[in-house]
Order: sequence, then C-alpha cells, then structure tokens
Amino acid sequence: MNRLTLLLAVVLLLNACMHSKEADPKPVVNYVPHYPLAIIQETGVDEIEQLPGQLVAYQQVNIFPKENGYVQTMLVDIGSHVRQGQLLMVIVAPELDQASSQAKENYARAKADFTIAKEDYERLKEAAATRGAVSPMQLDAAGAKAEADSALSNAAMSYWKMQLTMSSYLRVTAPFTGIITVRNVHPGALVSAESKDAAPMLELKEVDHLRLQVDIPENIAADLRQNDTLSFYLSAFPGKKMTGPIARKSMNISTKYRSERIELDIPNPNELLEPGMYAHIVFESKGNPNAFAVPLAAVVTSTERKYVIVVKNGLTKRVDVSTGNQSTSLIEVFGNLNPGDTVIAVGNDEIKEGINIIR
Repeated sequence: MNRLTLLLAVVLLLNACMHSKEADPKPVVNYVPHYPLAIIQETGVDEIEQLPGQLVAYQQVNIFPKENGYVQTMLVDIGSHVRQGQLLMVIVAPELDQASSQAKENYARAKADFTIAKEDYERLKEAAATRGAVSPMQLDAAGAKAEADSALSNAAMSYWKMQLTMSSYLRVTAPFTGIITVRNVHPGALVSAESKDAAPMLELKEVDHLRLQVDIPENIAADLRQNDTLSFYLSAFPGKKMTGPIARKSMNISTKYRSERIELDIPNPNELLEPGMYAHIVFESKGNPNAFAVPLAAVVTSTERKYVIVVKNGLTKRVDVSTGNQSTSLIEVFGNLNPGDTVIAVGNDEIKEGINIIR
C-alpha cells in the first residue's frame, strides 16, 4: 500500500509541474532585420575603360583582273614592297590584241572616208560660186555626207582608244605604295573578269601608316572629340604603352551594339606593327556631374528591372534606375532619387518593399 501511495504522489507532482510550465507564456521577440546603409551622393564616378581594338592597314585593296587572259609574268610575291605605279604582273589576251588592231584599222578607214567626203564638199562649195554649176541639193548632200563621215570617224577613234585602255589593264600596276600580303596566281594561270567567286589575284596593304579601330559605347563616345589622345597596348608587345590621337569619328551609332566606331592614325615607319594585331585601348571616362553615386552592390539587377532599395521613413522602397560609370566600389545611377537619400548598401531581390528596418 505504501508503494502505491508513493507512486500516486509522484504522478500528481509531475502533472502539476507540466501544467505549471504550460501556463507560463513565451516571450514575443520582435525581429528587426539589419542591413548596411549608405547615403546617396550627387557626384560622378571616374572610370578606367578597357576596350578591344584592332590595327588595320591604312589602305588595302584586292586586285582582280579587268579582262580575261593568262598570267604571263608575275613580278611580286607575298611580302614584296612595291611603290605606287610599279608593275606587278603581266596578263596576255590574244583576243584583246586582235580587237585592238581591228579597231585601229576601222578608225583609219573611217578617217580616210571622212577626208575624201570633206574634200568633195570643199570642191563643190568652190564650184557653187559659179552660178548654176552646182545645185543647192547636191551641195547640201555633200555637206551632210561629210558630217556623217566625221561622226563615224570620231566613233571609230573612241572605240580604238577604248580598246587601247582595255589592253592597258593587262599590265597590272600598284595603285599605292605598300606590301603584297596575298598572292593567289602563278604564271600560266587563267584569270577571268567574269567570275564572281574567284579569289583576288593579289592583295595590297599600306602598312607604314595604320589605323587603330575601336568601337566606343555611346555614353562614352559622346564625350570624346577629334584629336583627343588615347592610350593602348598591343598583345604582341606586352606592357608597352602606346598613344595616338583620335583622327576620325564615324558620327554614327550602331543600333546593334550601341557603339560608335572611332579611328586613330598610327605611324609605322619601321613596320614593327602589322595589320590585324589585337589592341587594348585604355582611357579614363570622366564621371557625369549630374549622376548619383551609390555602392556598387546597392544596384539590384533582375530579369525585368534594375533598381536600388531606398529607405524612407524606415520602410524599404524599390526605385528603378539606369547606370553609368562604375569603379571598384561605386556606380553612377540615374532615377527618381535625391542627394542624401539612404539606400541599402548591399541589395538583393529578396528584400521586399515596405519592410520596416528601423525601430
């Protein structure tokens, strides 16, 4: 009996303890999230831009045949330095030579006919001084024939000169001073002026004067002017800084890449540089004085929008922005903001609007 009484007492005691714990209310913790904050500054952000560029020949041309024929003589090869007007190759075209000879004979015949017709007209004109010796109709007919023969003679002469000009194309000369960079034909090769897919016979490039071409984003290109100096580095010469003035701006924004093509003139008298070399253009982009500067991590970019999270009256609010220059820590933003506004310095898409972050 004593054991039963003791067991009952223990059960009652445990039950009382449990009811006592359930009756005690748990304390309510009012959690306030903590985010680092930053003050918006009305200032631009200077940025060091690095953009890809490429050296190209100042002038370059693919040389195709003007007339069909066979390569008789090739006077240059890849790497040959040539001067303007220098003979590069000779093409033979027997059919063209025959056409030129025939045109010359036709001109000689037409000229002779005109000479005879002109002399006949002059004689009739002298005879017409005697009244009744020559009828007016006969004189007019002689004059008309002389004019017609003159026109035929001039036409024959023009055709002959055209044939001579076409024959001159068989002697291929350099249009400017440069280097032969491509050669696709050899003596005996048949070349055709009518083939649309044929490779050029030769390629000529001017390399003692090069162009450095670079596409500049439109927001940066607007601040660049002709003769501004840019610095660049070539992959072929690591660590060697080079400079050059802006020689040309295309004054056209590519709708596909939102950029403007600019060119620098690069003298290359020693021919150390070559067309096709890859370049890194480095320049300082001045900040926009009308921009607002915020920490780089404050800008949140999603698939639909770009925004910063502003804290007003202790509550979060997303404000859409566009961005400009950026450094390692700051970025320019443009939007419905005011100097001195507070933003979350490290924003993310999980921070919703209307969160009270200040108690």
